[in-house]
Amino acid sequence: MTVALEHSATTRTRDPRELLNAVAPHITELTTNIFDSGMSLWDREIALLLRDHAMVRDMAERILANAVMYVMGSIENPSVHLGVGKLVDIGVHQLILDTSVWWGICRLYNGGRFKHHAPFIERRRDGLCLRTGDFLRSQGWAIDEELWAIDGTDCSPCDDKVPDSH
Repeated sequence: MTVALEHSATTRTRDPRELLNAVAPHITELTTNIFDSGMSLWDREIALLLRDHAMVRDMAERILANAVMYVMGSIENPSVHLGVGKLVDIGVHQLILDTSVWWGICRLYNGGRFKHHAPFIERRRDGLCLRTGDFLRSQGWAIDEELWAIDGTDCSPCDDKVPDSH
């Protein structure tokens, strides 16, 4: 499902697959490595998740979609402290580890500024994950309720005091 919202006189999509695939023209490093398979960025990241984690494609797509929602939510709302649970964090880490794709995300959606990953060692157990899911839903995202509820009180937040981090 695609939902379009008005924001700053421009229409933006809320479809994680479209948002990730739109990054392709903004990737300038390791382009042969990324594009010689002929896969879309979405399919590439799914293939990497399936390569590195024991899960079926449906779960990989659910995790990646919610990771994109989280990343976009943190980029669009840098003053809001957000956090993810263990499952969604697998997708967030996938995006960050594919560094050329991560840089493309930063170029396209974060004004070219690098979005740092500054995780705390200790997990928070104060419901931040549930509040993050609620916040993303309020921003027009069709979150996967089950993924956010599974780790609802066991969150892996990043330090919101590090400049431009999530």
